[in-house]
Amino acid sequence: MSMVKADRPALILVDIQKGFEDIAYWGGQRNNPDAESRAHELLTIWRDNGLPIFHVQHCSTTLISPLHETNAGNQFNELVAPIDGEPVIKKNVNSAFIGTDLQAQLDKAGITTLVIVGLTTDHCISTTTRMAGNLGYKTFLVTDATATFNKKGIDGQNYSAELIHETALASLNNEFATVVTTDIIKQNIL
Repeated sequence: MSMVKADRPALILVDIQKGFEDIAYWGGQRNNPDAESRAHELLTIWRDNGLPIFHVQHCSTTLISPLHETNAGNQFNELVAPIDGEPVIKKNVNSAFIGTDLQAQLDKAGITTLVIVGLTTDHCISTTTRMAGNLGYKTFLVTDATATFNKKGIDGQNYSAELIHETALASLNNEFATVVTTDIIKQNIL
């Protein structure tokens, strides 16, 4: 792995919001219940080292969605809530780069390396990671600081959250990003 603190990598926390605590709404099963805790560990390291941090907040356009701005689920999980001075990027599509100024902020700050964590692996994490890779950023995706929910296939078959998570990561690894663990990031950033 090639990343050091001197690279000033940005931590991108995607959609770690209270609405994702409603597991029944999202499919009834979720993998990696410690994802928010792992993201919190990394956020603490970034804050302690004065490294760039960007919080991404999904603002659904669907009124009944827990992530709609009028619903309490739109709020950030307390473990990773932004503090003063940390940018919040609001989006309403899967990619944190579409319809936002994230790329402009990263480029203005001279940031070329990204560490991505958050929810959900196969939706906003995957889309944001793919775009980051396509835009030329050196991108690291943290497997144990991401999570997703089970999905129904087109034939009605239920696919487990862990299978969806692992398949999404396999599609991204070494193509759009380097998939790593929290411990690997911690060993390389300190």
